[in-house]
Amino acid sequence: MKVVAKVGVIGGSGFYEFPDLYAPAELDIETPYQSSVKATVGKINGVSVAFIPRHGPGHRIPPHLINYRANIWALKSLGVDFVFALNAVGGIAAEMGPGALVIPDQIIDYTFGRAHTYADILSDALNHVDFTDPFSQKLRSILMNAAHGLSLKVITPAVYGCTQGPRLETAAEVRRCRRDGCDLLGMTAMPEAVLARELDMQYASLCTVVNWAAGLTGEPITLEEIYQTLSLVRPHLCNLIVASIKSLA
Repeated sequence: MKVVAKVGVIGGSGFYEFPDLYAPAELDIETPYQSSVKATVGKINGVSVAFIPRHGPGHRIPPHLINYRANIWALKSLGVDFVFALNAVGGIAAEMGPGALVIPDQIIDYTFGRAHTYADILSDALNHVDFTDPFSQKLRSILMNAAHGLSLKVITPAVYGCTQGPRLETAAEVRRCRRDGCDLLGMTAMPEAVLARELDMQYASLCTVVNWAAGLTGEPITLEEIYQTLSLVRPHLCNLIVASIKSLA
């Protein structure tokens, strides 16, 4: 396999392009999973990087219909070893309010009906991957060190609860997730994280808290407020991801 990119960046809500890439080239990658994937490949400080917008061009694919297997397979086909995933989430823990940047270390998966594995037939190689620690400690450390170098506050550890979507949760569901130990609620970390593990890629998530989870403030959650928060935080996300990639040079 010809290595085209060493690092993959998966953009979530509000992060649809990666302008920091030097000499970017657009690729349309055919996959075995009923979908092609559009990627932008370029370099940062000499490191080859592939960027994929998780929801597709124009954010037209809702969380429960994303072809996660195609996206992760496409990155692997380019030779990617390290994946930084950007996720927009709701905050449950008291310190994880709108605008907070969080590097989770654990996941609770509440999703259902998603194609969540490459193990379509019995295979010792893929059936039972160890998922004790769903996020790469190496990449989490890189993100934390980069944030320190930028004097940027990040919160870790944290438990990411992955819900099905596309609707937001009820107040009762948020109370249940809090009892389960969740600090954040999002819709896209699974099965993305485990698919990366199955293909032997190191994967870490960088979350932006865009709203308090339902029922925690008494106010309705609006898309206007979510996108306003994303626009304010986006420059910090870019700086942090760029600094983290440079450390892999």
